[in-house]
Amino acid sequence: MEALASFKKEISSPKNIFITTHVKPDADALGSSLGMANYLKKKGHQVTVVTPTDYPSFLHWMEGNDLVLDFSKEEDQKLAKEALKKADMVICLDFSVLNRVNELGELIRKSDAYIVNIDHHQDPEDFADFRYWSTEAAATCELVYELIVKLGDRDLIDKDIAECLYAGILTDTGGFRHPNTTKNVHLVVAELIDLGANVSQISNWIYDSNSVNRLKFIGFAITRRLIIREDLHTAYFVISKKDLKKYQSRTGDTEGLVNYALSLDGIKLAALFSEREDGIKISFRSSVDVAVNKFAADYFNGGGHKNAAGGKSDQSLKDTIERFEKLVEEHQEDLFHENAVSAN
Repeated sequence: MEALASFKKEISSPKNIFITTHVKPDADALGSSLGMANYLKKKGHQVTVVTPTDYPSFLHWMEGNDLVLDFSKEEDQKLAKEALKKADMVICLDFSVLNRVNELGELIRKSDAYIVNIDHHQDPEDFADFRYWSTEAAATCELVYELIVKLGDRDLIDKDIAECLYAGILTDTGGFRHPNTTKNVHLVVAELIDLGANVSQISNWIYDSNSVNRLKFIGFAITRRLIIREDLHTAYFVISKKDLKKYQSRTGDTEGLVNYALSLDGIKLAALFSEREDGIKISFRSSVDVAVNKFAADYFNGGGHKNAAGGKSDQSLKDTIERFEKLVEEHQEDLFHENAVSAN
């Protein structure tokens, strides 16, 4: 409560506020960033939202999207650095360690600004002056809503803010299908609907906005790039740079693909290996009793939530796949034991 009071005092007078989130932002990352930004603007603050990289076009509907700076673009990077230099406060959303924002992380570490971290991931780095953090929350957007309410500003949450926050909760719960869909999630969502969130429209924007190339890519991936290892209770996609180029893949086109592998009967561990210019990006998903976050952290320089995590590999695509299969074979008992638990 003392920390909350300190934060409330910090935002009681107009400030220059810099908001950022993790690389390749998803709906929770962008929704929490823009939801918080729109709220703080109503409080009279000057707010700049900066993402380390680009993000999917199906998130561009969010209020304030047109003012977001993409740090990976040279013309935006200069503006972002200037905004950070002037910032009285830096708010870091949906990540718990500064290396999740690439070069921005070190710039933030050196900043003299009051630093805030709002997040629901495990093992947070101690870099913030004020942290609003809980691994019990399904999404960072859930925490942003709760924080605004605790600050006594529920009446400032309008339709635009409610829709940004709803989007993050919707996607981070897998459309309210994941085990993290708690009673509190439904209570928060009910409040956001009451505040104007158009839930059917948001679902349409996020799940039903596809290009022809993306649909063709998904069909290709399922028929040609899906590997099923029933003996290992495992299925995974292997996507090469050539595949991505062939279907003119854009940011967000592989979103959700890994879930098709997990949906197969008998599969407890699913993965997506995507070959990028800077290495192999890996997405992991698992059934309720498999702690995939620990597996990602131990062997693929990653982490995340118990049933949804990410990782990376600097090896070739072929070597990464061979290592993955070998590790799953070696650790079957740990991975698939009925009582397996996450690192938290």
